[in-house]
Amino acid sequence: MSGDGTRPEIELGASSWVWQRYGLDVAGTRYARGATVRGESSVTVELNRQCTAYDAMAGVDDMTLGLGRVSFAVYGDGVPLWHSGLVRGHERAVPVHVDLTGRRTVRLVVRPHGGAFDRTVPADWAESRFTCR
Repeated sequence: MSGDGTRPEIELGASSWVWQRYGLDVAGTRYARGATVRGESSVTVELNRQCTAYDAMAGVDDMTLGLGRVSFAVYGDGVPLWHSGLVRGHERAVPVHVDLTGRRTVRLVVRPHGGAFDRTVPADWAESRFTCR
């Protein structure tokens, strides 16, 4: 989240709430680390260097007890690069792999597909990582 501008950093003023965590569970699978956001969120990351890829496992956190329906999307410099389709609670996390060659910013977006609960459901970008030089 904070740093010296030489590595990827979350742009706090342009981002929703983010909980960087150790130990996330999606559909009974344990992930060592990642970021949890709400079911309606947008997180902007300034890459601050040449990066070639973003990888993660996107899913609804098991703390929802199987409830919640959202979709995940990744944008690079405002251009849509990847979309998950509908992801429900208790469904396996969806693998994310996005080519970031030539990109300066990445925006991770989660959108709800139902009522008020889906807007606040904990959604995970598990094992979230950037590959940079």
